Amino acid sequence: MSNSTPQSIFLVSACLVGLCTRYDGKAKPNAECKKFLKGSIWIPVCPEQLGGLPTPRPASDIIGGDGRDVLQGKARVCTRTGEDVTALFLTGARQALELARLQDISGVCLKARSPSCSVSGTIGVTAALLAEQGYRLYEF
Repeated sequence: MSNSTPQSIFLVSACLVGLCTRYDGKAKPNAECKKFLKGSIWIPVCPEQLGGLPTPRPASDIIGGDGRDVLQGKARVCTRTGEDVTALFLTGARQALELARLQDISGVCLKARSPSCSVSGTIGVTAALLAEQGYRLYEF
C-alpha cells in the first residue's frame, strides 16, 4: 500500500530510484522508497549535480557542524581530498528548493547518510533547507 494519493508529487533523491548520480557514479536503488512512491508522481533530483558537481566526484563531508550550520555560514562542506565545495552544495540545495516550489510537492524522499540529503544524524544541506521551508522529509 502506498503512503500517497494518486495526485501526490514528491521530489526524490535520484540515486534512490536507480539513477547513477551518487558521488561514486553508482545508483542506490531503494525498494522501500519505490514502494512508498507507488501511485504518485515523483521528480528525481540530485542536489550535488544541480550544484555543478561532476559524477563521479570525490566524497564530501560537512565540517564543523551540520547542514543547518552550512546554511548559516558556520560550517563548510569539503571533499575528502580537501577541496571546499560549500558553494556548490548551497547552489544545489537552492535549486532543489526551486524545483519543490515549482510543483505542489507533498514531500521529499531523501538518501540517508548524505552530506546533501541526510535527514537523521547529521542533517544534510539540502535536507536542512527544505525542512526550514516547511517541506515534509522522508529518509531512505
